[in-house]
Amino acid sequence: MGYSRLMGQDESGTLARLQTHRTRRLEPVVGRNGGRIVKLTGDGVLIEFASAVDAVRATIEFQQAMDEANRDLPEAQKFVFRIGVHLGDLIVEGDDLYGDGINIAARLEAEAAPGGILISRAVRDAIQGRLEATLHATGELTLKNIARPVRAFRVEWDAAHWQPAAIAAAVAPRPAAPPALPDKPSLAVLPFQNLSADPEQEYFADGIVEDIITALSHFKDLFVIARNSSFTYKGKSIDIRQIGRELGVRYVLEGSVRHSGNKGGGSRVRISCQLVEATSGAHIWADRFDGELADIFDLQDEIAVKVVGAIMPTVEQAEIERARRKPTENLDAYDLYLRGLPLYRGRAQEPIEQALALQLRASELDPGFVPPYGIAARCYSIGHVADWAPGLEQRMAEVRRLTSRVITIGHDDAAALSGVGSSIAHVCRELDLGAALIDKALSINPNLANGWMSRALVSMYRGEHAAVLVQNEKARRLSPIDADIARAEMANAYACAFLSRYDEALGWVATCLAHQPNYYPAILAGVVANAHAGNIEEAQRLGLLCKRIFPGASLANFDRLTPIHRAEDKTKFRDALRIAGIPD
Repeated sequence: MGYSRLMGQDESGTLARLQTHRTRRLEPVVGRNGGRIVKLTGDGVLIEFASAVDAVRATIEFQQAMDEANRDLPEAQKFVFRIGVHLGDLIVEGDDLYGDGINIAARLEAEAAPGGILISRAVRDAIQGRLEATLHATGELTLKNIARPVRAFRVEWDAAHWQPAAIAAAVAPRPAAPPALPDKPSLAVLPFQNLSADPEQEYFADGIVEDIITALSHFKDLFVIARNSSFTYKGKSIDIRQIGRELGVRYVLEGSVRHSGNKGGGSRVRISCQLVEATSGAHIWADRFDGELADIFDLQDEIAVKVVGAIMPTVEQAEIERARRKPTENLDAYDLYLRGLPLYRGRAQEPIEQALALQLRASELDPGFVPPYGIAARCYSIGHVADWAPGLEQRMAEVRRLTSRVITIGHDDAAALSGVGSSIAHVCRELDLGAALIDKALSINPNLANGWMSRALVSMYRGEHAAVLVQNEKARRLSPIDADIARAEMANAYACAFLSRYDEALGWVATCLAHQPNYYPAILAGVVANAHAGNIEEAQRLGLLCKRIFPGASLANFDRLTPIHRAEDKTKFRDALRIAGIPD
C-alpha cells in the first residue's frame, strides 16, 4: 500500500527497502512453511503453498513481522501489505500458474485491509480450528471478472500467540551490501553467447566457459568467481559495472562461441572474447581464437593465459602448465561429459540419472579422462540424499570405485578430488578420507567454491562446527549468488544447532528453505533446533512436514543417510526426531 507514493519520493531507496523486506521477512517465512514464490510483480508476489494451513500461517507470520518492522517508523515510510488467500485448482505452465484460483486470490488481496489478510470460504473451511487466529465473516463479495460472489473472511490474530519472524531475521539470507573487492586481482567469466547455427550447441558453449573458469581458478594469485554465480547472468542484458558490484570483482570476461561441422569431419571452433574492467567499464583487450575442434583445449588454455597475463604482473610457470593440461584426446568422451553437466545441475531424479549415465559412458570411452569420475560420484551423492536407486550397498561400491580411480589418475584434478571426497564421506561415511581429499583439492585450487561447501558439510558431520561457518563463508564469497547455496545454509544450521546456538540455527533453516523449499535435510535441522530450544509444537509441525515430503521418514533411515559422527551430536539429532514424532 502506498508503493507508488514511496517510489515517487525515493525510487532507489524504496526498491532497496522492498528487497530487504522480501529477503529478510517474506522469503524465510515462505520457505519455513513449505511455499514456493512463483513470480514477483512490482510490489506484489504470487506464492503457492502445499496446504491452506501452511499458507495462512505464513501470511500471519509475515504480517506480524511487518508490524514489528514498521513499529518505530514514521507513517510516511511504512511498508504495508494486503494479502489474499484462496484454495482452488491451478493451471501449471512451466514455472508459472494460471486459473480462476489465482484471480480470486488477487481480487481478495485488493479487498483486504492495509496490513490485513482476507481468505475465501474454501480456505476458512480448511483451516478452521487449526490455527491461533479468529476468522470474521465479511459477507459475499462481488469480485471483478469473477462470475460468482465469493464468501470472504478477515483473519485476526493475537500477536502474543505468534512469534515474529525473528527466527528468519536472526541471519540474513544474503548480505545487503555488495561484496568488497578482494586483495588480489578478481575476475568473473560470464556465459558466452552460442553463435552456432544449431541452438542445441548451447551445452558446448557453456562447457567451454566452464573449462575456462576451471583453468583460471588454478592461478592461486587470482580470485575467480564460481560458475554457479556467473551463470546466473545467462541470457540477461546487464551492465558490466553492475555485475562487477554484485559479484565483487574488478574484471569481467565475456564472449561468444561458434561451433560448426561434425566432430569427425573438420569441425571448426571460433571463440571471441573481451576483458572488461568492471569498475570503469573500460575494455582491456579483445581477441579471437580460431581452430579445429581437436584444438579446443589449446584454445581454452590460450585464452586463460592471455587473461591472466593482462591482469597479473607475474605468474608462476607451474600454474601455467597446470592450466595447459589436456584432459582427453577423445572428443566423443569430452562431448558426453559436457552434455551431462547441465543435467547434473538439475537435481531432479531423471536428469541426474541421465547425467550419471553420460559421465559413466564418457569414462568408458576414455578411462584416463578424470572429470567424469567426480561428476558421477556427485550424482550418487545427490541420489543418496533422496534415497534413490540403486540401493545403499551398490551406491557405496560405486562411490568407492570412482574414488579409487580419481586417487590413482586424478591426483591434480581439484574438482574431481572434491567430488569423490564429498561422496565418499557422505555415502560411505569415510569422513577422514573425504576431508583429506577435499583438503587436497582446495590446496590445488583455493577458488573452488563447491569444494569449500563440501568441506563445510564434512566438517559438520565430523563435529568441527566452528569451522563450518568459516568454510561456507569462503564458498559464499567465491559464489555470492550460488543457486546451490541451500546446501551451505543447511550445514550452517546443523552446526549452530549442535553448538546450542538455536536462534542462529533457525535463521539458517529459514533462509535455506527460502532458497529451496521442502529440502528435508534443512527441515530436520529445524526439528533439532526447535526441539532443543523448547519449541515443541514447531518441532512437531516440521516433523509432520518432513514425513509428508519424505515418505520413508524414520530414525533408522535418517541415521543411514546422515553420517553424523560425534556421539553427542548423534544423541541430540535422534532425541529431537523422537520429540518431533519421527518413528524409530
